[in-house]
Amino acid sequence: MKSRKNLFALLLTVGLAGTLLLTGCEKDDKEMEMPKNIVEVAVSDPQFSILVQALTKSNLVNTLKETGPFTVFAPTNAAFNQLFAQLGVTNIDALTAEQLTPILLYHVLSGKVESSQLQSGYVSTLSPGAGGSGVSLKVDAGALKLNGSVSITSANISATNGVIHVIDKVLLPPSVVDLALANTSFSTLVSALDKASLVNALRGSGPFTVFAPTNDAFSQLFSDLKVSGVNDLSAELLTPILLYHVLGQSVKSNQLVSGYVSTLSAGPDESSISLKVDATMAKLNGNVSIVATDVIGTNGIIHVIDKVLLPPTVVDIALANSNFSILVSALVKAELVETLNGEGPFTVFAPTNDAFNALFAQLGVSGVNDLSKEQLTSILLDHVVSGNIRSTQLTSGNVQTLGNPISINVGNTVVINGNVNVTLANVQAMNGVVHVIDKVIIQPAK
Repeated sequence: MKSRKNLFALLLTVGLAGTLLLTGCEKDDKEMEMPKNIVEVAVSDPQFSILVQALTKSNLVNTLKETGPFTVFAPTNAAFNQLFAQLGVTNIDALTAEQLTPILLYHVLSGKVESSQLQSGYVSTLSPGAGGSGVSLKVDAGALKLNGSVSITSANISATNGVIHVIDKVLLPPSVVDLALANTSFSTLVSALDKASLVNALRGSGPFTVFAPTNDAFSQLFSDLKVSGVNDLSAELLTPILLYHVLGQSVKSNQLVSGYVSTLSAGPDESSISLKVDATMAKLNGNVSIVATDVIGTNGIIHVIDKVLLPPTVVDIALANSNFSILVSALVKAELVETLNGEGPFTVFAPTNDAFNALFAQLGVSGVNDLSKEQLTSILLDHVVSGNIRSTQLTSGNVQTLGNPISINVGNTVVINGNVNVTLANVQAMNGVVHVIDKVIIQPAK
């Protein structure tokens, strides 16, 4: 009986020990499996040691520990060493917190995005860019590539406040030129910028807004010009065309309004683009559509367009604006289009359709067709002055037009012949300037 009691005691002891052992193992497993935040995941993985140093130096550790959720594209040590070699430095100590912060934030998206949720296109990062928005990152979801050349080598490392995707290069926040370089749809634009020696200029501080034509848009231009490509166009020809796509300010899509904006195009002054914006679309110069908006760089914003813009003559400005359709019809009938498409420069006081309709009512006619070529020529030439005269250069007194002299009075507004008002000044063309007026200039009866 005693031996049975001893056996029972032994079994009980072993059972308790086993239970304690199992309990201890379960406790250790739970400790090992304790979830980690993004920073803790990086700290626990030696391939991210330089990333952790960079986050520490930039004071971003607490941000990525305590808030979120985030998606982090995490460069390995090898990726950082490749960057150091590219920059000609030896380690992280050579970079300041001010330099590192925008770079590191360019690797972070707001929200948790698993690899299966990535979509091709542009996403906004936390790195500060033009217009107060995050710098754009181009994603190729099919190839798991970023900005065309950076590969996601390991995806979906889960953290309590987001997800980490491992990448093989450090991402650098791009300028508007770098955004174009990273997108094969802009390869012709990049070639043109390179030939015109404008790459460094558009990598400058800016800010810029670039209306960026696609490769298809350039192909259509080459077809229209009957050339095979960029190599058939000189730098002198390309420069004003390319600068005509650039504004000297950052304008997001929700800031675009109908009217005229000045570009950086070479000319007597900056050539103007006509914008027509409504709830459903935005058009440039009457027939160029904006097909994608708000690609944000460090020094500007890109809006993608479907045609190449060409710097306009004074006639082109009238053609691009439906408010000048009667003026265009009159110029055609008077055979003055070729003249005003010439070298110039010209200053054109351009009557709107309403101005012409008021004239027709005054003359008791129905429209342009009721006036002879000679009558129209006499009227139209009184609206054209030789030279590129902007509103700030106008002075009170008599001015000789290509027809008869007109009287100009400059005060709070510019008034011609006593009753014709300039309602919009300085619409700049490559061969002159247009001032919009509210009445047709008619010489007083003698």
